[in-house]
Order: sequence, then structure tokens, then C-alpha cells
Amino acid sequence: MRKLINDPYAVVDEMLGGLVAAFPGVVELTGSGRGVVYAARHARRRVGVIVGGGSGHEPAFFGFLGPGLADAAAVGNVFAAPAATPAVEVARQVAGEDGVLFLYGNYEGDIMNFDTASELLADEGIAARTVLVTDDVVSAPKESAEQRRGVAGGVIVFKAAGARAEEGASGAEVELAARHANARTRSAGVGLGPCAVPTAGRPTFELPEGEMDVGMGVHGEVGIRRGPLRPADEVADELLELLLNDLPPRDGEPVHVLVNTLGATPLMEGLIVLRRVAQSLAAAGVRMHRAHVGEYVTSLEMTGLSLTLTHLDDELARLLDAPCRPLMAPTLGAWR
Repeated sequence: MRKLINDPYAVVDEMLGGLVAAFPGVVELTGSGRGVVYAARHARRRVGVIVGGGSGHEPAFFGFLGPGLADAAAVGNVFAAPAATPAVEVARQVAGEDGVLFLYGNYEGDIMNFDTASELLADEGIAARTVLVTDDVVSAPKESAEQRRGVAGGVIVFKAAGARAEEGASGAEVELAARHANARTRSAGVGLGPCAVPTAGRPTFELPEGEMDVGMGVHGEVGIRRGPLRPADEVADELLELLLNDLPPRDGEPVHVLVNTLGATPLMEGLIVLRRVAQSLAAAGVRMHRAHVGEYVTSLEMTGLSLTLTHLDDELARLLDAPCRPLMAPTLGAWR
């Protein structure tokens, strides 16, 4: 492994120690050391927005704390779900009059532990709502969309929910905004090379030089096909076709585009892919409302990227354009 670490089993706790050092007084850790709370939560919020998931995906998930976004994050080990304890701890601190809203990807461990947290909070009189992110089109067929895993589309869901919460909306209204964003968001990725989990010390999967895995998940889950690495334009076209076939554009509705690089792929390549996506959408008569490219949900040093499309109506466009200030993530919303 070529990693600048100390004890492989201490990487998450040492990372969070660095986070607090970088943002003194802005974020604080809970008693377990695995809950991150944004200290300057807006008083107008009636529901606390909590995101979470495994480490190794930075800036997800604590990078999405801040005005117009989430209030807290529960942090797990590398590529592992957070325990219930940090979810309960952060909920106690950020719950509003309408309780909290949990937002996270559709993975078995996350569901089990966040559900446990919800039950424990209910015993304390704190209401907990949940919206699962299910944007990865290759992880389950359209007729079983509720079984799909959550990938970079979670960024869109976090943004919509955070914007609505910032307006002082009720817990039910914020939940509805998150569900609406999830329903209109689709993602697909391509893997070009593996990463190594620090405690394992070996690649998460094997992929021969010069090959790609179309549809690979953010933990190295196998995609829909492997084959020779193709030029960027061809890869962009294939990913875009997967997304548009799953959710065809409606007449006159624009789309939001997110190109997410996975950790080792440079911004240069993400922009090359975005260029082709913009060209192809224009050729298909689909208007691109806005586009973002960068590291939003990574996979350690994995090589590859994902493409996310969100089909916008007026309300969703308004929420995605609303001002925000992510703690450590690239730009979100309208550029100002």
C-alpha cells in the first residue's frame, strides 16, 4: 500500500481528529468520537438533517455539513456502516421540534444500524424519519428500484433536503423534498482500477490493465460488464444512455449533471467526460440546467467516475440552486 497512515485500525479516528483541528468551533465530535455535529445550526430549522455512511468516501459524509445542507453526520469505519450510537448522539444534539431526518445509502448495514437508532430515539420521544438513497441504476432493475444502492446521487438528496430545512419547512416537507430528489435522480459509474482498504492491505478487486468495469459500485461491487477501456467520449455516451433509458427526459424539463470522480481520477478527466455529456444532451434536445464536477463521493484511491442526472421540475431546480456552504465538498448549488 502507498498510504500515509499510522495504525491502519486508527485511520478513521485520526482523520476525525484532523477534521476538528481544521474546523475548531465549527464542528464538534460526540462522545463516541464518531458523530460530527455542525455547531452553527440555523435556529429556523424544525428538523435536524443527518447524513452518514462508511469512511473512505470523503468528502462524504461530513463534508456536506453546513448552511443549506446537513446538520450532522454519523461516521463508520472504512466502507462500513456507522454504529447506532453516533446516530443517536448527533440526533440528540440537532433534533428540532419535528425531530430528525436520516439520509443515507441503501445498504443493509446502514439500514440496520440507523433503524436501531430510530427505535432508541423513539424511546426518548425524538421522532426520526428516514429516506434511503437509491440512485444506482445498474444495481437493480427498474421494477425493483427500491432495492438499488445509493451512490453519488445522495449529494442531490442532501442538497434538496438541506435547502428545504433551511427554509423552516416541517419534517414532513423536508422528507418529501428528499424523496422527490431521489425519485428524479439516476447514477451509473465506471471503474478503472481498485483501491485498498487500510486494514486489508490489498486491492478490493482485480481489474487487468487496460480494462474497465461499467456499472461498478463505490465499494468495488461488480458492474454490468467488463471490457477494454474505451475513449472518454464512448464511456460518457454509455453511461448517459444507461441513465436516459432508465428515466427518459420529459419534454421541456432540464437536467442537472454531476460528474463525480472516485479518488484517483483527476479533474481533467472528469471535465472531459462532462464536455461530452453536455454535447450529447444538446444533440438529444435536453437542456442542461447546471453541471458540477469533482470529488463528491470517493472510494479511497479508486480510479473511475460516476455520472448522475437529476430531472428537474421548478421546485427541485429551486432547491438545488439555493445557496449553501459545504464544509469540505466542492461547490453545490448556483455558482455565485
